Amino acid sequence: MSDPGAWLTPGEAEALWLSLKTGLAGTALSLPPGIVVAWVLARRNFPGKIILDGLVHLPLVLPPVVTGYLLLVLFGHGGAMGQFLERTFGLVVAFNWKGAALASAVMGFPLLVRAIRLAFEAVDPKLEAAARTLGASPADVFMSVTLPLITPGLIAGALLGFARALGEFGATITFVANIPGETQTLPLALYSALQVPGGGIDAARFVILSLVLAIAALGASEYFARAMRRRIGVAT
Repeated sequence: MSDPGAWLTPGEAEALWLSLKTGLAGTALSLPPGIVVAWVLARRNFPGKIILDGLVHLPLVLPPVVTGYLLLVLFGHGGAMGQFLERTFGLVVAFNWKGAALASAVMGFPLLVRAIRLAFEAVDPKLEAAARTLGASPADVFMSVTLPLITPGLIAGALLGFARALGEFGATITFVANIPGETQTLPLALYSALQVPGGGIDAARFVILSLVLAIAALGASEYFARAMRRRIGVAT
């Protein structure tokens, strides 16, 4: 049992660090494809678009344990992607923190894409068209016009994905198990505390720590989104 007077016990600090590490890594992993997918869904019409949209949002409606099982089948030691990564790059993601980051990326991906997609849809195409008539290349238009305008949504999406990653439990424990010091993030540490007789104090501390992190992430999302809107002159 932890000392109630201690700020952070070693176990809490370890779980906090793993949560932050996997959350940040998962967000960084999902951000580039998230921007591409959000742009495709916002700006392109094509056969099968509704299927792509459904696949993107599938982790929101599937039980997280199912998502974790599918990740284990694909990226486990016997899975096709797992064997490819191990043979090609020497990278093993099952049952370590990299797998926890992958699970976080998958579970937070729908929220990230949705926020960025809404940002793309809010950009007036006439502004981009005007830049093209002035001779700007598509890449220049994106970097100088589109990207600054979608930055509030991009930041909000990244922070929402990060906040979702902090609370990830089902997919993580199914894919990478609950290994202290390796995959035991805050939700998994809370689960472990609840399995121990007299672990109520430890569980309460993990709950408080999780709440503080989640509120901080959501608050940062709103703060940065408002700051970027003010910077580009969009009314809040």
